[in-house]
Parts: sequence; structure tokens; C-alpha cells
Amino acid sequence: MDFDLTEEQSILKDSLDRLLADTYAFEERKRHMASAEGWSAEAWNRYAEMGLMALPFAEEDGGIGGGPVETMIVMEALGKALALEPYFATVILGGGFLRLGGSAEQRSELVSGVADGSVKLAFAHTERNSRFDLVRVETTARKDGDGWVLSGSKSVVLHGDCADRIFVTARTGGEADDETGIGIFLVDANAEGVSRRGYATQDGLRAAELTLENVRVPAEAVYGDPSDALPLVRRVVDQAIAALSAEAVGVMSAMHALTVDYMKVRKQFGVPIGAFQVLQHKAVDMYVAIEQARSITLYATMMADSDDAAERAKAMHAAKAEIGRGGRLVGENAIQIHGGVGMTMEYAVGHYFKRMTMIDVAFGNTDHHMRALARAGGLFSAAA
Repeated sequence: MDFDLTEEQSILKDSLDRLLADTYAFEERKRHMASAEGWSAEAWNRYAEMGLMALPFAEEDGGIGGGPVETMIVMEALGKALALEPYFATVILGGGFLRLGGSAEQRSELVSGVADGSVKLAFAHTERNSRFDLVRVETTARKDGDGWVLSGSKSVVLHGDCADRIFVTARTGGEADDETGIGIFLVDANAEGVSRRGYATQDGLRAAELTLENVRVPAEAVYGDPSDALPLVRRVVDQAIAALSAEAVGVMSAMHALTVDYMKVRKQFGVPIGAFQVLQHKAVDMYVAIEQARSITLYATMMADSDDAAERAKAMHAAKAEIGRGGRLVGENAIQIHGGVGMTMEYAVGHYFKRMTMIDVAFGNTDHHMRALARAGGLFSAAA
């Protein structure tokens, strides 16, 4: 298969890499992280000017018409830069529900705002008892005339503290573990009955705890089938996993580059530590893990738009498991080779490893996806 980028994709990659290299140095990132918002509004506006927010939306909706490959390019670049802005929450998660579950009228209302950066989105699904289970939803949605009334709590809503609109899963019927009876509702973050508690996550990004107390939403706030939206949730999450895998490749590549550079300048016994064969082997192990992660990310990217839910899910299980395993190897070796300086807040490599650990636990950690892949019979069971 041809894995070469098209001319347009190469231009996107080169332009974004150059922009981030020129404007998003590590010291700048630390300054953004320490700000009240926890990210850079200037960088966010630059992304919008480049068309990054419009990238995955169809041209007829006011977007650019990009696909999973373009998303992979953007997410890998943001991973290398360790970007803090709510791109993943707004464009990948929120944008996923808008693209895949929104009607023409719903897309018409929101796509332009997302594309120009004026509207930020988030996805609230995780609950205290759900862990990695997409099925377990205890937040309720009660029919009230033409609209709905939502009540419940959501945890670790990525960039939920700055979102203008939040996609919320709520149960319209059945028990907490039933696959049916789950709906998707778009909630105004400033609506009556909505409360948010924002905080920084360990990797320097932002999240929020969300509480809904009899929040009324109109009929047009429903996305997809209010009694059977789980397939939509799974599809959006699968595409999010492919995007996170691409970000992880960027994070791992940056850790490897920092480590190799450090091995060239750090001296022990009068020579650079890169001269020691055991450390050379560790650097090679890191490189191999990155290439394996890149390969499985390409596969996940190819499968992200698949209509075969079972095969798509297996691809994402495999990608998430390999990304988690490889990311841990790269991160642990990077910290070990750097020694004590790698653990300090002043040095970049520790921040990359923190981001890698958060990617690992997002939408299921390595063990979770290994078990899910085993239950599905393995990656290529259907071909066998």
C-alpha cells in the first residue's frame, strides 16, 4: 500500500511543524500552562487561521473536507509540541458528534463557529462508576414536552472548563448497564442547572467535573437516536483513539529526540554517555517502539472511517494496547537515561512522559484493550 502523503498533506504537515517550532517552544508552553486558562488563545487563533478546526468537516458544511490522515498529521504535530489547547476535545470529540450525529440544521448552526475558533466543545461521558465502560451511564434524561431534562454527574471532562457546548451522554431508558437507552444531548455550558469545577490534569491539560441538576434542553439538542446512541458514541471514541495514537507517536518521537541529544552532550568518565553500548541499545529499543507505534497508528487511521464496527473496534484495541506498551517503554528509558534532571518541572522530557501516561488511560488503558482484543478473538481472527 502507498503510505506516502499527497502534496496537500505534505504542505499541511510542513506548515504546522514550522508554525509550532516557531511559536510553541517549551518555555512558551510552561507560560501558557501557568496562565488562568491553562492554554494559549493566541495559538488557538493561529490554528483557526490555518484551517485546522475546519479540517475534518465536509466542504458543504463550511469545512475543508479532510479525513483521518489529515487528523493524524495534525495530532502528531500537536503531540511533538506538547500543545495544551482544546483541539482534541473540540474538533475530534465534539466535532465527531457534530459530523457523524448532527443533522444538516445542527451542523449549519455550529460548524462555522467551531471552524473559526469561537465555539469550543467537549464530551462528557465518564462517570464515577463507569471506569472504561462506554455502556455504563447513570446520568438520566427525562422527556418533558418536546424537550428533555438531564440530571447527573460526569467526571474528567476534557477541557470541560472552557467549553461553550458539551455533548453529554444520558440514559433515556433501561438500566445502567444496558446497551440501549443511551442518548446524546448538546448542553449549553452556561445553562441553568449546569455547574463545573475545572482543574489541571497531571499532564498540564485541563478537565472539569460536571454536575447537571434538572437541566432543560430543547428537542434540537438531541444528536442521533435518543434511545440508541451507543453506536455513535463508539464510532466517535474509535476515531478519537486513532487521533490519540497519532498524538502519542509525536510525544514518543519528541522523547526519543531529546534523549539522543542528551546522550551526545552528557559526559560520564570523560566521554559522552552515548558512547556506552548499553545506552545505545536502549535508544534503539525506543526507536523500534516508536516505529511499531507508528505502524499501528497508520492501521488505526485506515480503519477510523470503517463502517464495520467490529473490525474497527479491534483495530483501535490493538492500537491503544501497542501505544500504551510502547509509550511506557520509551518514557521509562528516557527518564532513566536523563537521570534526575528528567524528573524536574524545568525539563521537557518529564512533561512528555506525563502526557504519555494520560494518553494511555484515556478511553481505556493497555490492559483494558488487551483484554478486549482477546475477547474479540485477536486482530486478524476474521481473516484466519
